[in-house]
Amino acid sequence: MFDTITSLCKQLQSKTVSSLELTQSYLQQIQQSRHNAFISVCEESALAQAKAADKAINAGSAGPLTGIPMAHKDIFCTKGIKTSCASKMLDNFIAPYDAHVVTQLANAGMVCLGKTNMDEFAMGSSNENSYYGSVHNPWKMGRIAGGSSGGSAAAVAAGLAPLATGTDTGGSIRQPAAMCGITGIKPTYGRVSRYGMVAFASSLDQGGPLARTAEDCAVVLNAMAGFDPRDSTSVKRDVPDYTARLNQSIKGLKIGVPSEFFAEGIDPQVAQTVQAALKQLESAGAQLIEISLAHNHHAVGAYYVIAPAECSANLSRYDGVRFGHRCDDPKDLLDMYLRSRAEGFGWEVKRRILTGTYALSSGYYDAYYRKAQQVRRLISQDFAAAFEQVDVIMGPTSPSVAFDIGEKIEDPISMYLADIYTIAVNLAGLPGLSVPCGFVNELPVGLQMIGKHFDEAHLLNIAHQYQHITDWHQHQPKQEVSA
Repeated sequence: MFDTITSLCKQLQSKTVSSLELTQSYLQQIQQSRHNAFISVCEESALAQAKAADKAINAGSAGPLTGIPMAHKDIFCTKGIKTSCASKMLDNFIAPYDAHVVTQLANAGMVCLGKTNMDEFAMGSSNENSYYGSVHNPWKMGRIAGGSSGGSAAAVAAGLAPLATGTDTGGSIRQPAAMCGITGIKPTYGRVSRYGMVAFASSLDQGGPLARTAEDCAVVLNAMAGFDPRDSTSVKRDVPDYTARLNQSIKGLKIGVPSEFFAEGIDPQVAQTVQAALKQLESAGAQLIEISLAHNHHAVGAYYVIAPAECSANLSRYDGVRFGHRCDDPKDLLDMYLRSRAEGFGWEVKRRILTGTYALSSGYYDAYYRKAQQVRRLISQDFAAAFEQVDVIMGPTSPSVAFDIGEKIEDPISMYLADIYTIAVNLAGLPGLSVPCGFVNELPVGLQMIGKHFDEAHLLNIAHQYQHITDWHQHQPKQEVSA
């Protein structure tokens, strides 16, 4: 099923379909899918939620999202349901509480179909670093779905759910959205509560929605965003109605196009496709202005010091003592620590823990971590200077379309460069959005839009207007295409 959330809302409100019927249909498609997009399927609880939603609709007490099926990335704690982060370390962990995002969407009346696959602890750009196996791109089996929210992106693209939540630490909502041909938005850091969202890099992580359209993302962000006193990084700021500005004209819009985004490293066909999309926006009344983000080429290096440093601290809690995987028959406490962590973590997670621990160690902190934070400030200043000239910044979401599963798994540096255009946005704490803007070799290309802090409503407006003049978001993958 490839209906949008707004379309399904109308069908539910007019009672041409029930939430129970929708939920049963999606559950059947999930069962038949070969994309490996889900880790856990919550059939029993989903059907119960759907029945409750139908009662609310019939009673006239339903909200705009009541009865809409959806899925959560398996990094959000869900009470009574396994929350694994796609890791052997948490394969046996049943969360005792709900994440704030889970509570917000449940309170909105949405029906949780299950938990989606991801890179282990959100560490990866291809969704190959999962204890449960790689996610396959719905556009072409055998190609990556992007990461780390690849399961969520694949689920929406394949019509297994009209919405899925994701998290974005260095591009992990936008990049898989681009590679799967859907829309995904990373809100401003602090806009969506991180409470109950298992931490990777605490100063970078941010939750957000993945859906077919910008309008759908706006409707869902209305429910997700807001202050949460349980999250010390949550911003106490009024949440606007993200749907209110969707139909505003973009005539006179000043679009900044960084020269660095079209330099060496990008697939020429991807660059051409993105430039064609920018020309379409120009034809709709926008103005293209060339800008420079002079320190963008340092973003990957700074990120891969800061993020591993924070992950090494956050993942130190997984020691086999309180919860998670514990090795069999440990000789002593040290043996339990060593073997539990060695057995529970995958190679990419171990690589980042070691890198981060080294960067924070005595004698190296100033040389690496402090220097990376200084570069982070320069990157933020570049964006601030750019936004004095333009309203929004645009360019490619990823330097290439989805590559083959296994193609880059042995080359971590090449894999890290898949996020070269998205990482700086996280370092600066800005909102970013990706919309489909064309195809290269029958695989989707994403156009990235970057806004000022707390300017999500404007980004969604621009994306919605772009989707009015194009139909890339309406394209659907052929079901179960072979490689």
